Amino acid sequence: MGLYDGMDATEVGSSAQVAKALDIPVLLVINAHGMSRSAAAMEGGFVSYDPAVRIAGTLLNRVGSERHVAMLKRVLQRPVYGALPRNNDLEMKSRHLGLVMSFEKEYDLKALASFMEENAAIDDILKLSCATRQAKQEGANGERSVRIGIAQDEAFCFYYHENLRELERNGAELVFFSPLRDDLPAVDGLYIGGGYPELHAANLEAAPAREQINKASQEGMPIYGECGGLMYLGEGIQSDLGYHKMVGALPGSTIMTKKLQALGYVEAEVVGSNPVVEIGKIVRGHEFHYSRFDCDRDATFAYRLRRGKGILNCRDGLVEHNTLGGYLHTHFYSYAIDQFIQSCKSYKRG
Repeated sequence: MGLYDGMDATEVGSSAQVAKALDIPVLLVINAHGMSRSAAAMEGGFVSYDPAVRIAGTLLNRVGSERHVAMLKRVLQRPVYGALPRNNDLEMKSRHLGLVMSFEKEYDLKALASFMEENAAIDDILKLSCATRQAKQEGANGERSVRIGIAQDEAFCFYYHENLRELERNGAELVFFSPLRDDLPAVDGLYIGGGYPELHAANLEAAPAREQINKASQEGMPIYGECGGLMYLGEGIQSDLGYHKMVGALPGSTIMTKKLQALGYVEAEVVGSNPVVEIGKIVRGHEFHYSRFDCDRDATFAYRLRRGKGILNCRDGLVEHNTLGGYLHTHFYSYAIDQFIQSCKSYKRG
């Protein structure tokens, strides 16, 4: 997604809208490979498209030589904060849902840091980021009333950081654990985010947490899974690596596909009882996946989508016992998370 790309043909949700709302400058990154004056036309287009967006300067990527950089600086109107030479050794790899994660060590982070320090004006860029007023950040609630397990490892790693902070702010103690390696910790609820469970399906199948989470679900523990979390909470995953059993807390199985199944913003109305959000609320987020989740047509869903695809017939948020799983990656700032906290408190009290 580019600077001005938002929901449909509007600016809603775009980086440009965020920059204007927060009154912060924009550093425009230009892929300068094979360009000279065309880079100036690109810069000019971005600057003039919406004058309310403060484009402070440019960072040139994939430049060819010092001569190339000098040529670009002559034609660009905004300050140039760096010029990154082409370097195939530092190219970041990607897969079907985006970049290879940093902890997979497919590239050298120290080498990347050195490369940036050598070729970009880091101090000047940092000064840009400090040029606006500092937002007041609300601290976390001091009382820790419930413990919520957060699945975090190679298989589950897609979280909005703000979601975790919002749980803490509402009184949750976050307990991070790995479904690949750890037993289920002593917690009052679970949050299983997105990731790549299909790449680790054999190990997830063999790990003790799988049956432990199933037992916790049967006993009514509030469990919330997003995308990869949905896949893990289902009965199994079918991929090129074969079929592997998963938790079995939700009725249905995941089929991996070569074709993109859904990508975009989602708006959902909560129409069914669930442990996370009250009926009647509106939930916003996004969906992005190369799988389908096969379940019965009479399955129980919490969400009716006003926008998006979901699991089945514009429905998402499959519910079983006190477990909720869906393809929707939600942002907790779009609705109050207190029902999830209350569900965890009720489970804790027994």
